Amino acid sequence: MQTIFARRALLARGWGHDVAVSVDGSGRIADVVEAASRPSGASSVDVLLPALSNLHSHTFQRAMAGLTETRGPSQHDSFWTWREVMYRFLDVLTPDEIEAIAAFAFMEMQEAGFSAVAEFHYLHNRPGGAGYDNPAELSQRIAAAAAETGIGLTLLPVHYAQGGVDGRPLAGGQMRFRNDLASFEALAARMPQIAAGLPADAGWGVAPHSLRAVSRDDLRHLAAIAPDRPLHMHIAEQEKELEETRAVFGVRPVEWLLFEHDVSARWCLVHCTHMTPAETEGLARSGAVAGLCPVTEANLGDGIFDGRRYLSAGGFFGVGSDSNIRISASEELRQLEYSQRLRDRLRVVLADPGQSAGDVLYRGALAGGARALGRDTGAIETGRWADLVALDLDAAGYAPLGEQAALDAWVFSAGNAAVSDLWSAGRHRVRGGRHVAREAIASRYRACLASILERF
Repeated sequence: MQTIFARRALLARGWGHDVAVSVDGSGRIADVVEAASRPSGASSVDVLLPALSNLHSHTFQRAMAGLTETRGPSQHDSFWTWREVMYRFLDVLTPDEIEAIAAFAFMEMQEAGFSAVAEFHYLHNRPGGAGYDNPAELSQRIAAAAAETGIGLTLLPVHYAQGGVDGRPLAGGQMRFRNDLASFEALAARMPQIAAGLPADAGWGVAPHSLRAVSRDDLRHLAAIAPDRPLHMHIAEQEKELEETRAVFGVRPVEWLLFEHDVSARWCLVHCTHMTPAETEGLARSGAVAGLCPVTEANLGDGIFDGRRYLSAGGFFGVGSDSNIRISASEELRQLEYSQRLRDRLRVVLADPGQSAGDVLYRGALAGGARALGRDTGAIETGRWADLVALDLDAAGYAPLGEQAALDAWVFSAGNAAVSDLWSAGRHRVRGGRHVAREAIASRYRACLASILERF
């Protein structure tokens, strides 16, 4: 049993003071006591929050940061030109390097305030498309990185079988993603064994990549493979994707999906950038989670999610770090709000009158992230996983603030520098702002990146 004593803590009912949180040996919260005296031996923190879940990540792309910001020869540099660089990059990665990059990204996520991650894992094959002797080789490397860092993992193997909505064959860098329905089912069947080798909070789900990469028949089959598990899918990210979907299906992507499938709380639809008002409200009513990655979406020039309409319709959302060009829980929330402000030329768009923007964003992302990962977290309550983050705003250069202002200060100002401690299902992996294994993980990553860049 370990105990955390917080001067201020964000509880399910609201803010509490002098809160003692007991965590049992399994990593779950055993007790929450307000107006407590500090127990002997307890970790003492200023502000304690339930920690966010990162609902969408491609960890290997972390090593691309800084390599894609030079404009190419095209008149219109875009997601599609960025994707060609990504294909060339992943073509040189070895299993050892994929594991080292994942460990570094997972470590940074914890230092940034994420206690758990849904890894949307679509690297399955060798360069050129030949399979490994063990078809789950690279999935196991992701699991090993999660075990090393202690982050909570929901592993999402990706089905990727075609090169466009029209069913054209895969080509080039896409061959490392390739699987047919039979090979994907065999891979998914290994997920329970992989998860069993991790702590009890680990989970798994299935991920049809997108309407570009999965046929309508395969998508129906995939939705039935593990009906009690999370199902994640990219959708409506790019305007070109909309054009292809209309050409093949006769309707827009989200409109088609909501009509053809029983979209429900187990679904996480990633990006959802280009939706009509009717699609936005329909998605909100479905109970699915809109998986938003505002930093990556800005970096790729995707567009702006219709956040105000979606939240007004009662929609669930969460945030993810996607390409991992910048890993920061607070910056994902800040970019989400700022994108709405820039589009509408207003302030505090996603909160109602009298509400704190930071509070609305944070609580919304807590609930949506927990739902998307299928993880019993998102609140400091007895029985939940002890996914917790502590803030030291004073050390980050901010004077002591009231509770509402403290949360707003983290989201809109202090950023990663304010994160002092983090627990993933009770595993105390960030202390004093640094991951306990940072030196070894960072050293291996630096060596790995140097080797990759010699071959890229």
